[in-house]
Amino acid sequence: MFFINNIKQEQSEEIIGYFASSIDKLKQIENINYMEILKNNIVSNISLAIVLWFLGTTIIGIPIVLGIIGYRGFCLGYTISSAILTLGSGKGIAFILATLVLHNIIFIPSIIAIGVSGFKLYKSIIKNKRRENIKVEILRHTIFSLIMSVGILISSVVETFGTTNILLIILKYL
Repeated sequence: MFFINNIKQEQSEEIIGYFASSIDKLKQIENINYMEILKNNIVSNISLAIVLWFLGTTIIGIPIVLGIIGYRGFCLGYTISSAILTLGSGKGIAFILATLVLHNIIFIPSIIAIGVSGFKLYKSIIKNKRRENIKVEILRHTIFSLIMSVGILISSVVETFGTTNILLIILKYL
């Protein structure tokens, strides 16, 4: 809310206009290609998981991992604030609950867990310089990241089918 509350009037009007035009476009959609949406969600989310995994296996990548997770959190918070600014408190919170909460309950902990796993790998590399231990830790990080990627895949499916259908229902009231 800090950034939304401190923007200029023109920026506020742009956000409201963008949000309103996006909602109007969504209301006009007749047929939804769920498989295309699912494919795009999976590619986007798994790409993020791969980047987090890779950067988590490098010593210099840990600050970037933290930056990516922080950026995703900022974007989510900005979206929530924008929805409340545009739709008002009641409709905004309903919109947020319908469109953002369901899949992010799975997605956010999964990407944070991959980041934490990378940070633990970083700490073990710094603390223990023996090669065989580092290989085991990298293997652990990789297996854990694969398990969390399953959670990310599940969140993609929930976002595509659950959130999209809930959004279509809620759009009638916005």
